[in-house]
Amino acid sequence: MDLTDAFYFVQVVEKGGFSAAARALIIPKSRLSRRVRQLEDDLGVRLLQRTSRIVTTTEVGEEFYRHAQDALARFENAETAVRRKTNTIGGTVTVSCSVGMAQFGLNQILPRFLQDNPGVTVVQRASNQMEDLIKGGINVAIRGHMDTLPDSSLMQMRLARVEWHLFCSPEYHDTLDHTEDPVALANRPALVLGRPGATHQWLLTSSGGQTASVPCQVRFASDDMSTLKNAAALSLGLVALPAYVCRAEVEARSLVRVLPAWTAGLPQISLLMPSRRGLLPAFEAFLDCLKQEMPAVLAGDARSASG
Repeated sequence: MDLTDAFYFVQVVEKGGFSAAARALIIPKSRLSRRVRQLEDDLGVRLLQRTSRIVTTTEVGEEFYRHAQDALARFENAETAVRRKTNTIGGTVTVSCSVGMAQFGLNQILPRFLQDNPGVTVVQRASNQMEDLIKGGINVAIRGHMDTLPDSSLMQMRLARVEWHLFCSPEYHDTLDHTEDPVALANRPALVLGRPGATHQWLLTSSGGQTASVPCQVRFASDDMSTLKNAAALSLGLVALPAYVCRAEVEARSLVRVLPAWTAGLPQISLLMPSRRGLLPAFEAFLDCLKQEMPAVLAGDARSASG
């Protein structure tokens, strides 16, 4: 039995079909189908039930899948151990993240990682739409979320908490009542990330645990954080953004933080991955890099400015 055929079979099962597996492996579907049939011939059993729309494992196919998955994981662990010893890490890592995370969280981390690991290729998919990791052949997704993520077959690893603050231009800040009472911001023009509803509110939490819901008037809404920052710097209104996204502008005094004792959200950033078993050396190195560097990058601004 060819170990490569077993690997192809595992990929077909995990990707949910020949087409998705062929796309992930970047090989012709016909070749993949032929190799899996050869595996079935070698074993003398049918491992997969094929229909025009779906592919499922037979009873013996499911058992073979579990054993093959374990065997491949052990083989990959052995390879990882050798490559780490010889410092010859190579391979491709595909990472999914939001546009904002790509622009402000990974924009420096990824180039440094590539410099430190010349044998690794990184494929970054930056989109504000959620992707199916398994069907898309994605190794890891970086996701921000307020609530607990739903249970799924995906592995989840918490990375950091991210403070969101309210910001505006220094000139706009001069027009505000200089008070720590959020009510003073009611019905101010708002620059909103994403699609606003019929009404919009700033949901604020103080350092002492108090909460406030402040209604505002949506002046501009966008999926792009850079555009919102520019609009805020032009005194078009207040914007709520992750602190790390506006760090440079706060330091340059083109933006100032409003209500320094209050936050406009504290979402969790998590890593999602199909499995932690049998991680390839390149992916292990990438995870180590994210765990080491991302918390510092996602920390709040270097200093708060309130005007």
